[in-house]
Amino acid sequence: MSTAAHRSGCPINLSLEVFGDRWSLIILRDMMFGGRRHFRELLTRSEEGISSNILADRLKMLLDEGMITKTDDPSHKQKAVYSLTEKSIALVPIFAHLGAWGRRYLPVSEELSIRAQLLEEGGPALWDQFMAELRELHLGEPAKREGPTVAEQLQAAYEKVLARQAAKTRR
Repeated sequence: MSTAAHRSGCPINLSLEVFGDRWSLIILRDMMFGGRRHFRELLTRSEEGISSNILADRLKMLLDEGMITKTDDPSHKQKAVYSLTEKSIALVPIFAHLGAWGRRYLPVSEELSIRAQLLEEGGPALWDQFMAELRELHLGEPAKREGPTVAEQLQAAYEKVLARQAAKTRR
């Protein structure tokens, strides 16, 4: 994009032009934290209920901006696999801060905020580990790790909250 296509050269404005709409960060969130890599997964497994035409539009925009890549799925001729780029993976600390802010000031649900809590508590060391895991998964870069991945830890915490909530409702 040329400079003339932007409202201003302000870094906050330019960033918001890339992912400041209602859906772009949600799609990136679902790819990062939900492991969703196919159109159908992004469409049907979103908590927020994105429509197919909006999803297609935002995926195209994210592709055009270099936030994601799209390749043919080797297991299915009519499917594509979407992958995060380094540009998107670098947003992990921003997601952690957004989650922390949301937990502090908005009426979040326990099950949907547990990952944000763990990211906030884990701080930059956990974010770096998670970004290394995302680079391995999406970019093919080898990651060094011991024990469960950050993604596995976040998912286990989410499932633990769900199990505890289910046990409460059975009483």
